[in-house]
Amino acid sequence: QVQLVESGGGLVQAGGSLRLSCVASGSAFSLFVMGWYRQAPGKQRELVATIYSGGDTNYADSVKGRFTISRDNAKRTMYLQMNNLKPEDTAVYYCMRGGGLWGQGTQVTVSS
Repeated sequence: QVQLVESGGGLVQAGGSLRLSCVASGSAFSLFVMGWYRQAPGKQRELVATIYSGGDTNYADSVKGRFTISRDNAKRTMYLQMNNLKPEDTAVYYCMRGGGLWGQGTQVTVSS
């Protein structure tokens, strides 16, 4: 059974940085589009960034210039480098693989 496991969340002060990781089990990781989503309390889940098999990326306007998505296909791992974090970035961050596979989420809390 293919699974996605996120890690790297935590508590950080505004202006700080975190790097999230998402490790996928199973094969064919390199063929899938991957993405990071987030859900803040009382809000809908929203797209943060996506990365395609060829390396093309897309970002939500709210994180452009601060977050960087990347992937290492040999390690079946996707990353989200988050810099200059803001309190409004506080949310549970989820890893997603094309086809509708989701991880369990990792909490990111940014204090002001």
